[in-house]
Amino acid sequence: QVQLVESGGGLVQAGCSLRLSCAASGRTFSRSTMGWFRQAPGKEREFVAAISWTGSTYYADSVKGRFTISRDNAKNTVSLQMNSLKPEDTAVYYCAADPQRSGTYYTTAVYNYWGRGTQVTVSS
Repeated sequence: QVQLVESGGGLVQAGCSLRLSCAASGRTFSRSTMGWFRQAPGKEREFVAAISWTGSTYYADSVKGRFTISRDNAKNTVSLQMNSLKPEDTAVYYCAADPQRSGTYYTTAVYNYWGRGTQVTVSS
């Protein structure tokens, strides 16, 4: 069992930065693929970034070059550094864990565990 708790969301102006963190409990964290997804009002949940247990990183085209995902296995945390934020980045951001390391990191279906989300609002 893995429990995930996100933090770090807030209201910022366009062009600013935020850093999201996800604290994980459970012994399988270090070998899990970890992902960040987001969901805007009226839209489906979409992939943002993922990091494998070996440290390989993957990004949605919309955030590539602006967002950076990282993990600290010693502290059981995964972070998302978000720079040059845009109004279209406004959404609830969710942390997710895939202990089976299915490989299809960009789909919600492979993630067994989810946090409750943290709101990010970017004003223009």
